[in-house]
Amino acid sequence: MMHRPRRLPASQRGVALLLVLWACTLLAILLGGYAALARTEGLQARYQFAQTQAHYAAEAGLMRALYALQDPQPRQHWAGDGRPYVFSYDHATVVVRAIDESGKVDLNAASPEVLRGLFQAAGLKAAAAQALAGHVLDWRNPPAPDGEGAGSRAAYKAAGRDYGPRGGPFASIEELQMVLGMTPALYRQVAPVVTVWAGTASPDPNTAPPLALAAIPGITPEQLNEIRAARQRNAADPRLVLNNGTTHSIRSEATLADGTRAILRATVRLQAGQAQPYMVLRWQEGEAE
Repeated sequence: MMHRPRRLPASQRGVALLLVLWACTLLAILLGGYAALARTEGLQARYQFAQTQAHYAAEAGLMRALYALQDPQPRQHWAGDGRPYVFSYDHATVVVRAIDESGKVDLNAASPEVLRGLFQAAGLKAAAAQALAGHVLDWRNPPAPDGEGAGSRAAYKAAGRDYGPRGGPFASIEELQMVLGMTPALYRQVAPVVTVWAGTASPDPNTAPPLALAAIPGITPEQLNEIRAARQRNAADPRLVLNNGTTHSIRSEATLADGTRAILRATVRLQAGQAQPYMVLRWQEGEAE
């Protein structure tokens, strides 16, 4: 005699069905979480790959600039006056600019007139520009033996600074931010046109960026216009650019088709004929100065 399977009561069947539904829901949540995690990791991997690709394209721009700034063929020679050079590399568009450091304002060698002219060209009133130029001189010069250094230190203390002027040459461009009277906004404006590697009292007008050009003592608006017009005429022929020096700031920006971007900035000293053809003096990644 056959026995029929015993059927669960309706209440127990309901509980079993509810447990199955909860288990299915939990599995769906877990699978969804794993899928989202896998997608996120995939996006991160693609982003990192794109960033790496853009970074090496920007490095290729720097390397090309190092060669082109020394190219013996005049028409292939790059000019260190800030003009853009554009080329394609590994599916990236690369824009490279090189500026001869001799065209910038040297924080350690610039005359008081050049420093004052730079700060005025950057928007300061004459009195404020004069005061800030004085603070730069105080920072870079040894303390005076007659005790004037104490007054400078007191001025820094009164401004809430726990330090005084260095009393020696600027070790870096960034150190300018510590000088009394220098604001973040003004620093961002002048940082691209100042240097510690030129060793000249005044910028070279042949390669000076516009802000540094305006800092040259005695330069008139007419002379500024003439220099700019001459640069425009000579832009197509690097042979007509004079005094391309040995120390340059190079900015290389690489952009992929999807918008991924990498920026490298380096200050290099070219050393033709030596075992090491160049020396890196400064290296930065990203946009900020």
